[in-house]
Amino acid sequence: MYFTQHLGTLFLGLLMAGSTGCQGAEPAAGTENPAEKITIRIDPSKTYQTIRHFGGSDAWACQFVGNWPLAKKNAIADLLFSRDTLADGRVKGIGLSLWRFNAGGGTAEQGDASGIRDEWRRAESFFANDGGYDWNKQAGQMWFLHAAKERGVGEFLVFPNTPPVQFTTNGKGYATNGQPNLPAQQIDKFTGYLADVIDGVRKKTGVTFQYVSPVNEPQWDWSDGGQEGTPYFNNQIAAITRSLSAALLKKNLSTQINIAEAGQIEYLYSEHNRPGRASQISTFFDKNSADYVGSLPNVLPAISGHSYFTTSPYKDAVAKRKQLAGGLATVPGLEYWMSEYCILGDNEGEIRGEGRDLGIDAGLYIARVIHNDLVNANASAWHWWISVSPYDYKDGLVYIDQNKTDGNFQSSKMLWALGNFSRFVRPGAVRVEASSSLGTDGLLVSSYVNAGRELVMVIINNDNQDREVNVVLASGKTISAGKAFETSAKGDLMPVNVPDFGKMLIKARSIMTVNNKM
Repeated sequence: MYFTQHLGTLFLGLLMAGSTGCQGAEPAAGTENPAEKITIRIDPSKTYQTIRHFGGSDAWACQFVGNWPLAKKNAIADLLFSRDTLADGRVKGIGLSLWRFNAGGGTAEQGDASGIRDEWRRAESFFANDGGYDWNKQAGQMWFLHAAKERGVGEFLVFPNTPPVQFTTNGKGYATNGQPNLPAQQIDKFTGYLADVIDGVRKKTGVTFQYVSPVNEPQWDWSDGGQEGTPYFNNQIAAITRSLSAALLKKNLSTQINIAEAGQIEYLYSEHNRPGRASQISTFFDKNSADYVGSLPNVLPAISGHSYFTTSPYKDAVAKRKQLAGGLATVPGLEYWMSEYCILGDNEGEIRGEGRDLGIDAGLYIARVIHNDLVNANASAWHWWISVSPYDYKDGLVYIDQNKTDGNFQSSKMLWALGNFSRFVRPGAVRVEASSSLGTDGLLVSSYVNAGRELVMVIINNDNQDREVNVVLASGKTISAGKAFETSAKGDLMPVNVPDFGKMLIKARSIMTVNNKM
């Protein structure tokens, strides 16, 4: 609290102290005549949400990639988790600060009888054949869990897409006819299982799950056998949450419960088109609601949702996120976690989910989604969906051959675009006021102050022309000297020299993160 209240005072003096005496950066070749200079204004005295973490999940490929040759899986883990810098100044990875672990439903053990057509979307559970537990299962995912911890990831979340098939109504890991697939009499068994998994994984690996998210996208039918999943009504989610709260307390586990992973953000603040499954902010956190769970001691004061199908066109995306922010404001202290996203659908013709795109177009789209979620929805967490993908789809940060034992891998610009945020905006950072004089969404800027007294700016130039920018404090003083990292068609978080914030070139179709260590 003290840090936030005195942010402006601390940094105003520090930044002003270094505001003179440096020469401007030279424009890059071929950009001698950029557009008119644009002013970026930073006001550290105006503070917003505290950033908790940037994350990604291990579903589904990590169950196989975790068994690849050591050098290759280490290289993939470095891309996702490392904050190391190579001798030439290049970065090894994007430094995710949270890792999501998928507690499978046991469809992998069922094989083809599971009804899930794609073997890569089936998942093991920790149940042994005798009904007890086998903590050597989900071995590939457990390897990545350890790799994340080893590289400095500080927080972990466990989530099931379905209860174990032993508890479901139809004995499958997906639903029948869009009906919830968990009988009421099995709720306590399901939540007891989750508590056992949290405890068992901790004892096996030393990794503590700070968070558990017991349901995923409860608004969808999950009846097509495409993957594990089940719908729920809000009253069922409330019953699961109450039961899970008791199960965690019984085992003296400090894990907090995060709900409700809404499939679209509209379901958080309105009924939209799913009565009984939507308006989840008021349902779970309004004290007058029959399904209020906000008073449970281990329910996190945050609600989670997914940004799917709400990201284009940009102006509409902004409006929906402002509606979400308004809904959150009705519950004092309630945070919003954007807990899953990749590019799905056709997005009003702007970009399609189908087809891999390792290039900057997809990277820029992702950067703009992240910006919008952080700045207009005030998200305090932002999580990617499948971090490692074997598919011909825009769903991966790292792409691999669809091979269970070995293969090739390559990074995408979506990885590095996320890295422009995740590597530099660290847990505990506070978002501060930032604006651009350009006045269009062609140039987006957000700014943060890390707990280590470091000012960070992320600037996204979606236009086809270079932009010369001048960064000033609200007082009008200029900020001098800083380190910058640029993601563009030509490079991935490449180091850029910025000797003067008063004359900084943001190249066309690029993302630049600038930090100024005080």
